[in-house]
Amino acid sequence: MTYHVTLIPGDGIGPEITAETVKVLEATGLSFVWDEQLAGVAAVDATGTPLPDATIESIRHRKVALKGPLTTPVGAGFRSVNVQLRKEFELFANIRPARTLVPGGRFENVDIVLVRENLEGLYVGVEHFIAIGGDPRAVGESLAIVTRAGCERIIRYAFEYALRQGRKKVTIVHKANILKMVSGLFLEVGRRIAKEYEGRIEAGDMIVDNCAMQLVLRPEQFDVMVTTNMFGDILSDEVSGLVGGLGLAPGANIGTHASIFEAVHGSAPDIARQGIANPSAQILAAAMMLDHLGETASANRIRAAVEQVIVEDKVRTRDLGGSATTREFGDAVARRVGA
Repeated sequence: MTYHVTLIPGDGIGPEITAETVKVLEATGLSFVWDEQLAGVAAVDATGTPLPDATIESIRHRKVALKGPLTTPVGAGFRSVNVQLRKEFELFANIRPARTLVPGGRFENVDIVLVRENLEGLYVGVEHFIAIGGDPRAVGESLAIVTRAGCERIIRYAFEYALRQGRKKVTIVHKANILKMVSGLFLEVGRRIAKEYEGRIEAGDMIVDNCAMQLVLRPEQFDVMVTTNMFGDILSDEVSGLVGGLGLAPGANIGTHASIFEAVHGSAPDIARQGIANPSAQILAAAMMLDHLGETASANRIRAAVEQVIVEDKVRTRDLGGSATTREFGDAVARRVGA
């Protein structure tokens, strides 16, 4: 079978790590037709817009995209392309697995999947200024919008994901003690859904600040976590930090109209075109894409190859304490996959 996939190399280090990821995917022996499209700063430079219509149409037609990191200007300029893509394709679930790969770190045997609601909460971007006296920007106000349907969809997805992946426990993370409506609704729906899975999946809930502490005290107590948009954004980076940082953090954005797979780290323009970026996160995101396409055996080969290259072959990029280049790391993984 041939898979038709939209390929967005991205900005900064994106083209470098994406090239290595394509190399690894093709080493599986699977057949791909790549439709390369632009987004972010690269798209602005080429077309004048950060998200061209051609890119949207390509994803809409193929329904699967592999995306490199994109640069979002801070404080000015265009809004996040990632957020635009989430809204365009209703990418309601952000899946962030984190597993210990590099031995000798502070934490061993971490294996956590964070499921983040991707469309609601504070990140809906409904905000405005309120004028007081002569100051038109005296007060900034932002609305957190949470729907019962949105809570139901993401929490049920987390429990179903746990079942499919052979996981044991789902922890519902909230702030219902203070945010009694928006977070209280999330917890209410979560507890109701948890009852449907009694005897199959263990369930619990935890206040977000306690969760942040528990993650660095006893991360082994967590398996699958599900939470709202902003909490998930913050906690997913913390979870990545437990296993060595964002260089090892893949992500999947699952939607009703398409799914997009990506490294969750930024575009790192300070090291772009130097050949030193770690492509692991993008390669692992590609493995998640293969899971989505039903090619689980090939996905597992890629994950095993990444681990073997890091642990057994000791081929590591600079961020992992080694000296391998981006290409050397990609070549090593591709050889393992194709062996």
